Amino acid sequence: MTESLPLRVAIGGDHAGFPLKKMIVERFGDQVTAMIDCGTDSEARCDYPDFAVAVAKEILAGRADKGIMVCGSGVGVSVAANKIDGIRASICHDTYSAHQGVEHDDMNVLCIGGRIIGSELAFEIVQAFLAAQYEPEDRHARRLAKVLKIEKEGI
Repeated sequence: MTESLPLRVAIGGDHAGFPLKKMIVERFGDQVTAMIDCGTDSEARCDYPDFAVAVAKEILAGRADKGIMVCGSGVGVSVAANKIDGIRASICHDTYSAHQGVEHDDMNVLCIGGRIIGSELAFEIVQAFLAAQYEPEDRHARRLAKVLKIEKEGI
């Protein structure tokens, strides 16, 4: 990526995700408008839900446009993030899912597993996620409206 993306990105993760999170911040920090690091700051054991909440707060407060969460597998942060109204998070360990999730489903948080994928693939996935934009075609908007109704009303 050679040009800046006009995005504010919140990033966070637990101890298992810390090494990869640090590499992502170093790689993309100067290529986005703002990179908001929500922690953790070391490999000391900590709890992933705390960082899912921290990233979500930045998005919901309007201080970040998208979020990235990294834990060991990506599962924990995805589960925690999806409990928060207004957050649409998914694990993506391939570039297609990373951009398609944004384009079709308006995904606003990318979850990745620091113990699952290597840094070069992670960089490609992050790039695909950050460059993607929601495409509000009728079928996408209709499906997203149903998801938002579930979020608001339950089942």
